[in-house]
Amino acid sequence: MSSADTATPAAPDARAERRAKRIAKNLTGFAAQHGGSADAVVEYVGRTATRIVLVGADGSWGDQVAPTYAVGRRAAELAGLKLHDSFEGELALRVRTGPYEWKRMAGIQIGG
Repeated sequence: MSSADTATPAAPDARAERRAKRIAKNLTGFAAQHGGSADAVVEYVGRTATRIVLVGADGSWGDQVAPTYAVGRRAAELAGLKLHDSFEGELALRVRTGPYEWKRMAGIQIGG
């Protein structure tokens, strides 16, 4: 096998790893700002995007978009987040919502 044969498959993996590291910095920053740790759920959004939903130790929540599920999951792992399979149960109960979220949810319900 030539070096060209082995270099081609590694290129996409190296790019994905760089993307995951870049996203992990954002995830780590979120955790640091919200109690020092965070939990995450990685969810498919569509063909070209994945959403990482974060819940900080203080109950604050946020999200980050990744280009693929694998990149999103790897970013969460690099950031040291506790990964969950779904956003329900104990994790969902920890989320703190503020006036902004309540207003937005009510507006959606009544056509606003």
